[in-house]
Amino acid sequence: MSSRSGIDRTTVGVGAGLGAAAYVLGYLLTYLTQRGSVDERLETFNFLAELFGGDPIPSWQGVGWLFYNAHFVDTEVPAFGGTRVENFIAAGDGLSLLYLVPPLALLAAGAVAASVARAERPDVGATAGALVAVGYLPLAVVGAVAFGYAVGEGTIRPDPVTAVLLAGVVYPVVLGAIGGALAGWR
Repeated sequence: MSSRSGIDRTTVGVGAGLGAAAYVLGYLLTYLTQRGSVDERLETFNFLAELFGGDPIPSWQGVGWLFYNAHFVDTEVPAFGGTRVENFIAAGDGLSLLYLVPPLALLAAGAVAASVARAERPDVGATAGALVAVGYLPLAVVGAVAFGYAVGEGTIRPDPVTAVLLAGVVYPVVLGAIGGALAGWR
């Protein structure tokens, strides 16, 4: 991609790969830092689930809810008479730094995408950086489904609409573009 032209296949491929890497890195960082506390918080529920013959909630799913919460995507929790929504980061003590994980990963991915595309202007860098959404969106959709845990007739899961729109589209497009614009500006 030259500094004047549009997007080519290589730029799209690089953006997609970096977007996928940003998603995986963000989740892994959340997992590595929060697995122990998630296990601790799920201990009572998992004990009761096993006592009554149910399956315990795996750590990786609970960490997934936190990862989506870091994108400001609420977690739907079945409740008597309907569903309530939770943001476990907002409700928890000392978890607010998790809000930085997706933005930092996406800013970096956008900057690298613009650098690989050899963007020499902020607008070209922003375009290249926004392409991280091509790789981030499919994983955001898959994660929204994979992090679902059936409870009775309901499911604990990231809100599917905001998981796709906010985590899958808005976050990577905006933050990737900002990272790319900064790289193109330098």
